[in-house]
Amino acid sequence: MKNILIIGAGKSTSSLIRFLAKKASTENLHIKIGDVQLESAQKMAEGFDACEAFQLDIFDQKQRQDAIQNADIVISMLPARFHIEAAQDCLKFGKNMVTASYVSKEMLALDEKVKQSKLTFMNEIGVDPGIDHMSAMQVIDRIREKGGKLILFESFTGGLVAPESDDNLWHYKFTWNPRNVVVAGQGGAAEFIQEGKYKYIPYQRLFRRTEFLEVPGYGRFEGLANRNSLAYREVYGLENIPTLYRGTLRRVGFSKAWNVFVQLGMTDDTYEMQNTEEMSYREFVNSFLPYSPYDSVELKLRHSLKIDQDDLIWDKLLELDIFNAKKKIGLKKATPAQALQKILEEKWTLGADDKDMIVMYHKFGYELNGEKKQIDSTMVSIGEDQKYTAMAKTVGIPVGIACLKILNKEITKTGVLRPIYPEVYEPILKELEDFDIQFNETEKAYMGYNPDQLN
Repeated sequence: MKNILIIGAGKSTSSLIRFLAKKASTENLHIKIGDVQLESAQKMAEGFDACEAFQLDIFDQKQRQDAIQNADIVISMLPARFHIEAAQDCLKFGKNMVTASYVSKEMLALDEKVKQSKLTFMNEIGVDPGIDHMSAMQVIDRIREKGGKLILFESFTGGLVAPESDDNLWHYKFTWNPRNVVVAGQGGAAEFIQEGKYKYIPYQRLFRRTEFLEVPGYGRFEGLANRNSLAYREVYGLENIPTLYRGTLRRVGFSKAWNVFVQLGMTDDTYEMQNTEEMSYREFVNSFLPYSPYDSVELKLRHSLKIDQDDLIWDKLLELDIFNAKKKIGLKKATPAQALQKILEEKWTLGADDKDMIVMYHKFGYELNGEKKQIDSTMVSIGEDQKYTAMAKTVGIPVGIACLKILNKEITKTGVLRPIYPEVYEPILKELEDFDIQFNETEKAYMGYNPDQLN
């Protein structure tokens, strides 16, 4: 019997657990799911004979170490900052480990010891990071094998609402952590390189600098820059590439409307507001506008940001009911970002029958035999329902595949890893096709990086 320990039973574990449970009889698996909330673990294990739920407090050293010691491999689905607790015990007891999170400095510091112990700590094996790494490296390595030189790499990922559930003017609903959406882009300028020139987009300009992309069968999207694209030069071996840009996808028009909140200061998370428990939505909006005893809140906002009454942005704001004088924020000492999140969750929470969608788009520009070419690669995944979402599928299934391949010694590379090596990404990408997670490629003459695409 092969014992798999899953620590954490959050939303992204649903597809992971179902994947492993279906493999249990052929792979001889026993899957233990530990969470500080026993009910969450039990809910995820329900209906699967090979799964056992139990209460696990990651900060209870004895409980944590006992669970890890009795496992053959550990999957940590905890928030990223807590992985290190499990990682240190996996190293101590000689257990391989898998996570979907970015490699932290603390995790990377274990690399040499993990190698010495002949262990595999696979990280960044979800969707973004994860599927983005594997699909990008597959094309990059293919171009290099032909003798081609990379001159452009762009990569975009978006967690969005599926077309059949898209029923608001923003063409958006929360498909993951709402807080991450509200505070996205803060904490420093977006940094990338364009035609050999370093570029920076400060937060206050971020949502007015978007690139348009067309995804076959799904229409037009806009991409806005992630905070630090340059970190991927070393990861992908693209140190000398002239253009490197990574971003987030939204439907066209979202960013321009979101910029209203940014300019007003509603996304600020650095200070607490007064009396937010009793503050109405209307009072919240008014608190960011100039004082005027004669003008309405609506008029002041339109004048302040020069929004015409027949502008679609105005209709989007009205749709959110942000001028309602009766509805309360209802949060004690809320920051502006927390108050805004409360308002948005009322309108942007997925309904019982709604489905989410993951969209990924890569662009590769390269030169081969004196000719410049471009490959566009796209992937779209739509969720089944509110439990088996596209997000859970694209995070959980790569984690599950990697877990089994490490367990069965099909992946033997040691150290603190990302899935950027052919022996890792080739078999995982191949198996992901069985779950309709695959990329469609088109090749054409190199279009270059068009600065006019940024508005």
